[in-house]
Amino acid sequence: MNITKHIPNSITSLNLFCGSVAVILSFYGEFKIALFCMIAAAIFDFCDGFAARLLKAYSPMGKELDSLADMVSFGLAPSCLAFNKMLCIWNIGFTDIFTLETKAAAGLLLPLVCTLLIAVFSALRLAKFNIDTRQSENFIGLATPSCALLVGSLIYSAESFPQLDGILAANTYIIPVISVILSLLLVSEIPMFSFKFKSLRWSENKLKFIFLICAAVIAVISIIIMGNFSLSIWIFATLTLYIILNTCIWIYNKLK
Repeated sequence: MNITKHIPNSITSLNLFCGSVAVILSFYGEFKIALFCMIAAAIFDFCDGFAARLLKAYSPMGKELDSLADMVSFGLAPSCLAFNKMLCIWNIGFTDIFTLETKAAAGLLLPLVCTLLIAVFSALRLAKFNIDTRQSENFIGLATPSCALLVGSLIYSAESFPQLDGILAANTYIIPVISVILSLLLVSEIPMFSFKFKSLRWSENKLKFIFLICAAVIAVISIIIMGNFSLSIWIFATLTLYIILNTCIWIYNKLK
């Protein structure tokens, strides 16, 4: 029995396990631990591909399992976090919405539907990725782990910083709007660089190295401003920069 061929799928299963735990935790308001579960899922998601390449243990089953795991960890989990954060902001349970007047209930249901779009569009993105031969080195559209960690880090930051939590509570449209924007980015045609290095030459990876330097600068700035390092703020700021940078490059190339 060749055990090595099962190693990548076992790592993918750990990805799925962490994503499932994140989903459950979101319904109990444990947003901080849920983010760490999604980070762990992202690490396992990276490692299963690395293990498959290292061990030459590719399989059609592994590809399908990877997509299913990503759907839970980076599609359903961030949707559940955003969904339950909205309920926490309103300080109500989901079933309480149906006891309200029709107009009031509709006003609450629409933002909740927006948060669930992340799960729907993540499924579309993963299906598209599996058949799109253009995405062998870089991505076209936002990758699901980046989307999930951005949502999770925003909600984690709100739990850690009362000022941010107050802003989200006073402006209840922020999370739904971010959810819609990220959903559209998932299936967009905007090229976004990945961190697959064929070599470490500056000329071949200039943009990636510049981004990594900027990420380090963001970490230093956050330490200077806040007095300590906040992982959630760093993730949110770094991923926001990643999206803005790729979008600006895409717009520039279109205009040129």
